[in-house]
Amino acid sequence: MKLLHFADAHIDMANYGRHDPETGLPLRVLDFLKSLDTIVDAAISQRVDLVIFAGDAYKDRAPAPTFQREWGKRIMRLSQAKIPTLLLVGNHDLSPAAGRAHAIQEFDTLQVPFIRVLQKPEFLTPHDLWDVPVQVIAMPWITRSGFMASVESSAVDTKELFSNIESRISELVEGWIEEADKKLPLILTAHASVEGATFGMERMVMLGSDLVLPTSLVKDPRLDYVAMGHIHKPQDVNEGNHPPVIYPGSIERIDFGEAKDDKFYIIAEVERGSAKVEWKKIEGTRPFIEGKAVVTSNENVTEFLKSKLPKDMSNAIVKLTVEYPREWDALIDESALRKFAADAFEFHLVKRPKVEARVRIPEGQVVSSMSPLDLLGQYFDSAKVGDKDELHKLAQEIILEEDRS
Repeated sequence: MKLLHFADAHIDMANYGRHDPETGLPLRVLDFLKSLDTIVDAAISQRVDLVIFAGDAYKDRAPAPTFQREWGKRIMRLSQAKIPTLLLVGNHDLSPAAGRAHAIQEFDTLQVPFIRVLQKPEFLTPHDLWDVPVQVIAMPWITRSGFMASVESSAVDTKELFSNIESRISELVEGWIEEADKKLPLILTAHASVEGATFGMERMVMLGSDLVLPTSLVKDPRLDYVAMGHIHKPQDVNEGNHPPVIYPGSIERIDFGEAKDDKFYIIAEVERGSAKVEWKKIEGTRPFIEGKAVVTSNENVTEFLKSKLPKDMSNAIVKLTVEYPREWDALIDESALRKFAADAFEFHLVKRPKVEARVRIPEGQVVSSMSPLDLLGQYFDSAKVGDKDELHKLAQEIILEEDRS
């Protein structure tokens, strides 16, 4: 069977840019919707047997109705094409308050044809999947409070609680794997972190605020494909082995932490005992360009900073971080830099002035024993003031004039 897998749409992430005058939508939202259109078009044109969205439709659980409309339009295209689609509930889709609806609740409430929302751990057979010849173990985002309520756990220590959750999840999944039909492909989908996975800036995923699924759970060879969501860095946590444990990543760049990451969705041919995975790059995503500059000379500072910007900035979100001595702040012509970067979609100049360490009085001396001219000389030396001899002479004349009066 042919599977399309994507995750972490975050379609209302409008943290940069302006609004489109024609639609009224933020231009960045249109970027995310463009990627989503690419994915839906691929599902329809390739007539996939199943679509799995592994969680996080929006940036939070209370999206504006306009964004719900735009997400709904795309999901309804899949429904109208009669493509079975599973929508996993992610952490950004959930409310922290018990009993509150999650962000994609309406598809479940309205019982949209060929759309199923996965909001609790469950095991789905072909009977539950419109007779698609596949089995799916679903593991949506698990909250600590929800778990404690469901199992009446008394654990208060985070490590103990997570250990309990991992143990219960492993038992649950193991039972479903044993129950599964050995002749049909078996897929696990989860919105969670996996031990050993990496995300932006190459930080290792460790136990903390996230529940981390053990590798033994997701790498069980009795599984045929593992469709993950939550981590935005595209990766196969079990690369070269069976089953593939795939994070396709977010569908558009969220911030500069993802500047170097290409964006993908997955087409996988899954059968019992094997899976052939194709990484489909999403073309036309908004480029993020990040530059850094350290100013070491007070001559032609603005021209130096221009040289640190790329030649082609058209439609990109650009950030230049500048380190420089604080006293040279006036030498940076920010308006000239913004004019130079006019072709960029958005330009950010991040100034990081360096403050010199406090002047240290030579050992054996105290401030009270030093003359004002001696102290001024110490300052000139530490601040690397030019023409200090002339300034020192002028200061001496002022002090003498003051003494005479």
